[in-house]
Amino acid sequence: MSKSRRRYYRTIFLGSAAMAVLIWSAVDQFGIPWEEMLSLFMLVLAGIVVVIFVAGITVALWVGLRAVLRRWRG
Repeated sequence: MSKSRRRYYRTIFLGSAAMAVLIWSAVDQFGIPWEEMLSLFMLVLAGIVVVIFVAGITVALWVGLRAVLRRWRG
């Protein structure tokens, strides 16, 4: 395994561990219930899906408009 690949995996692992610690501290230290954390997580996932969907529609419209303009110009 190359050095850059190890560094990449280490960064992914450390980022995931840091996120887990943040969630644990929110639940344990501040008394936020797991149900509320789950609902917030679902809202984040829904937001990501909406952003991906809107980006896909934008790209499709852009590509379609480009194809129409190419045909119209000749």
